[in-house]
Amino acid sequence: MTLRAISKLAFAVSMVAGLVGGDATAQQAVPTPGSAKAIFGAVALPTQGPPQSIGFYAKGCLSGAVALPVTGPTWQAMRVSRNRRWGRPETIAFLERLSQDAAKFDGWPGILVGDISQPRGGPMFNGHASHQIGLDADVWLTPMPKRTLTPTERESLPFTTMLQKNAFLTIDPNVWTEARAKLLMRAASYPQVERIFVNPAIKKKMCDTWSGDRSNLGKLRPEYGHDSHFHIRLRCPAGSIGCTPQAPVATGDGCDKTLAWWFTKEPWAKPVPKPGAKPVKPREMMVSDLPTACKAVLAAPSTTSINATTSGGKIGVVPVQPISGAEPDDQLPATEQ
Repeated sequence: MTLRAISKLAFAVSMVAGLVGGDATAQQAVPTPGSAKAIFGAVALPTQGPPQSIGFYAKGCLSGAVALPVTGPTWQAMRVSRNRRWGRPETIAFLERLSQDAAKFDGWPGILVGDISQPRGGPMFNGHASHQIGLDADVWLTPMPKRTLTPTERESLPFTTMLQKNAFLTIDPNVWTEARAKLLMRAASYPQVERIFVNPAIKKKMCDTWSGDRSNLGKLRPEYGHDSHFHIRLRCPAGSIGCTPQAPVATGDGCDKTLAWWFTKEPWAKPVPKPGAKPVKPREMMVSDLPTACKAVLAAPSTTSINATTSGGKIGVVPVQPISGAEPDDQLPATEQ
């Protein structure tokens, strides 16, 4: 498919997006036709060939992606209609391994997996600043049910916040459990994990209560949102040419002044405009703003089908509707994303 054809398809998607009702539109921002968000969001299948992460987590694309099976023994994919369950093979293997280890060692029945990346990565038109190169993944803090969720349930199951209502950055003791803490530290224990974004209240809870090995606690990074899921970021794989790494996290457990800052007014204060200043509309990211190789990724031949690019588990066939709403607690761009 040519770049012009993809752009036309993106425009059609944006027009349909404006007609969708319910929760989807409540969280949705229609992409500007021709923008990188619109173009990458309109591509339904990944490229053929080996995996390659191109660029940075928040400014790049992905080739050779594979899909997480919709259902596995210890995981289930959520919000499948978004078509965002794509990643590098290493990412998909990691999620399957995490789900198995958490079930075997931590008493966590299985994980519910949210957004990973789009078929060819790139910017998403809602929900995330990152997730662009197949190395980010969202895992819900809701345990997987003992039964297989229906397609409708996967789209509509509500998020469960860990925060107490009407209380500033306070964990709800009626919701938070030790099992959730174990799941977080299990995820942080793998060497390929670069960092894990959690709500500042969750980070503080972990700092105050985790009594086990704290050597990986510093990987838990406080960030806006992330109160009903956590965001795992993997390192650029060894030998992955073109993948731009992120600076490693600072040494220590992160339970210091960098965490205390989140409990001041500064992070949450609205910017004060200068007198007489006119509001400036943020410029949409275009394909030309991404690494040069991303244009070739868009033009590359597609795989034959989703099923042909999914291995293991129960694949499941779900209609692709790349206009669904974003996770409500992942709206703000992260300072480390």
